[in-house]
Amino acid sequence: MKTTLSRRTFTKTAAAASVALAAAPARGALGANDRVRLGFIGVANRGGQLLEAFSEHADCEVAALCDVHRPTLDRAAARFDGKPATYRDFRKLIEQKDLDAVVIATPDHWHAIQTVDACDAGKDVYVEKPLSITVHEGRRMVEAARRNRRVVQVGTHRRSSPLYAKLAELTRSDKIGKITVSRAYRLSNMYPDGIGRAKPTAPPPDLDWDLWLGPRPERPYQPNIAPYKFRWWQLYSSQMANWGVHYLDAIRWLTGELAPASVCAMGGRFAVDDDRTVPDTLEACFQFASGRLAVFGQYEASGNPIFPSKEGLSRPELELRGTLGTAYIGGRTFQVVPERGGQFQDRTPRMDPIEVEETGGNASLTSLHARNFLDCIKTREKPHADVEEGHRSTSMSLLANLSLVVGERITWDAEKERITNRPEANELLHYEYRKPWVLR
Repeated sequence: MKTTLSRRTFTKTAAAASVALAAAPARGALGANDRVRLGFIGVANRGGQLLEAFSEHADCEVAALCDVHRPTLDRAAARFDGKPATYRDFRKLIEQKDLDAVVIATPDHWHAIQTVDACDAGKDVYVEKPLSITVHEGRRMVEAARRNRRVVQVGTHRRSSPLYAKLAELTRSDKIGKITVSRAYRLSNMYPDGIGRAKPTAPPPDLDWDLWLGPRPERPYQPNIAPYKFRWWQLYSSQMANWGVHYLDAIRWLTGELAPASVCAMGGRFAVDDDRTVPDTLEACFQFASGRLAVFGQYEASGNPIFPSKEGLSRPELELRGTLGTAYIGGRTFQVVPERGGQFQDRTPRMDPIEVEETGGNASLTSLHARNFLDCIKTREKPHADVEEGHRSTSMSLLANLSLVVGERITWDAEKERITNRPEANELLHYEYRKPWVLR
């Protein structure tokens, strides 16, 4: 079965299912043809990609830029002929009154403070994943969005994928049977040197290192932390959250789950010799009360593929094993392989094979996700990756990290957002910020 997915149909369907937010943007109600004025906080790496994705849309204006690294900020400003206002301190950008929204692509430990401050200033927010670095932060971000009636889109961009939406129609209507196991992996052989080893040194003169650290403890600069390698330092990020949240979010969407009932993670630094404070090998298993498992593996000492691939189809990144068939989805295609009865069962295929290829458009998922955010600023509808969804998916990754820290399986009360079998572990759901930073 070959299917062409209409972006217009997908957008219409998703919009019909969303809930309106009864408030207007900071500068007043925007019409369908009005330009949305955006400020960008963090413009290196992913921030630069977001600048490109948003700039593809004619109704978007890049009005302000912020980064703690002056050369990065200057390069970003030059892309727009120096027209946007520029700042080293994000608080000044948030104070700029003529902005409709801010786009946040800073290290993970900054997301909560910047999102809450922007919402309190009456601005809508696009914030990169993972939403937060603690479960407590994530809930406060949801509360800030709701009390200020702000549109907050999280950068889990598969939520804007027409291909994933098509697969969700199959999986959530039980067309592949009951899904009992879903799996995804981060694969990258970083053996032997990983991010390397480096000695503390004076920060570059054009980097505001104290502002980069923000609420985290004061420490000397180290070149294998910033600008990008912070992903391998537990204080500022984790690969479990960086990569895991993408796939755990997709699994939640495709199976209709809210949150796991228990989480168990195991792993460590087994092979890679570097300064990282996160594992090079980790596997986390999440069990849901409905009777299914989700598995995410972070394998950074081996990189060979996990899933089978078929000629002509993109390499799968996610597997969902149902009682009738197993679905494999990649960037542009998905296929469903029929199940046959096993021991003591009829061997007849339980369904017809399915192959779906996304055609008719070359827009990146990031561009589609940006488009959805811009549309929701004008309509006041919930975006595809609303902050509550981002919080729930990010929490899964953070709970896996906590399971690894305490060294055992933890049980989770999703309504109260508390660990129930190790009450003392609830102290790890947040941390004390370095002064003067606070989370309002």
